[in-house]
Amino acid sequence: MAKTQFNSVKISGIVTAVPETVNCIDDEIEKYGGNEKQIARIKRAIGLDKRHVADQSTTTLDLCVFAAEKLISGLDIDRQEVDGVIFVTQTPDHFQPSNAAIAHGKLNLDKNVAAFDVSLGCSGYVYGMWMAHMMIASQTCKKVLLLAGDTLSKCVNKRDRSTAPLFGDAGTATLVEVSAENTQSYFSLHTDGKGAKHIMQPAGCFRVPKSEETAIENVDEEGNYRSDNDIAMNGGEVFNFSIKTEPPAITEILEFSGTTIDDIDFVVFHQANKYIIGNIAKRLKLSLDKVPCDTVSKYGNQSSASIPCTINDALSDKVENQKQRIILSGFGVGLSWASALLDIEKIYCPPVYIYTNKE
Repeated sequence: MAKTQFNSVKISGIVTAVPETVNCIDDEIEKYGGNEKQIARIKRAIGLDKRHVADQSTTTLDLCVFAAEKLISGLDIDRQEVDGVIFVTQTPDHFQPSNAAIAHGKLNLDKNVAAFDVSLGCSGYVYGMWMAHMMIASQTCKKVLLLAGDTLSKCVNKRDRSTAPLFGDAGTATLVEVSAENTQSYFSLHTDGKGAKHIMQPAGCFRVPKSEETAIENVDEEGNYRSDNDIAMNGGEVFNFSIKTEPPAITEILEFSGTTIDDIDFVVFHQANKYIIGNIAKRLKLSLDKVPCDTVSKYGNQSSASIPCTINDALSDKVENQKQRIILSGFGVGLSWASALLDIEKIYCPPVYIYTNKE
């Protein structure tokens, strides 16, 4: 069981950028057979409403580099002091080279930098945070730039109602660095690869390269169209996985840190959908005042970017002005899940930026 405690590491700032194009589920009634009542039920129960989606020429790299520039400027740091770059994404610009290397060049960072990609989705931000803490705790780096984001709207079939209205796009940048204070951070990480098939984009890589055959669309019993080139998700299995693993994961991180839920100011979950978050909170007997869950309604499910986006969107004024003890918990594709308990105090955390490809 991967559990780790770190000392004297802190978060100094978080920035999120989303594309300017907004798709609204109210404008997609035809996908639901014109059933307005079904649309209203989806909005109320699951929390799906609006989502920001990238145009054809905007990539995850663009969004994260933009967020990183805003972060560096906002913190007024010397970019030559950044000595680590972690890029968490499952939608890179290329198979080769890594997004981290390209971002390093675009940001004009020093050559004495460890830079690499991490291919993780919903749990990826917490995994990336864990790796950034390890790099600092090992005295390998002093300032690590954690970039996390995805543009999964490009990976779904527009006629698949189980995925198309769900995914929004975003890029984030977080600075993790050495702290002069004896801050303590706790992490717990898990994987169940036997459930990998429940969230999968079957074709497009080397096991099953894209071809005319993989592009053939099939329709399921619910009228959803998708090919092997598109993301497929077993909603029932993902829901069962989420509510089975997340309550024990939160209990575990509390016990590991010697903390009670009363000591926690907020629990920020991956914004899968409002229904899943509400069910997890109910099982933990958590007040919804402690559990931000409206981000998915504004921006969609943003994969690895959903946790930092939620902090920028819902907790900006809280973390900028005072110390907050926060649990971060991501869960999903892999299947994997990861939780962290952190003290976040007076960091740079502006509201969510809107990115245009004219920037």
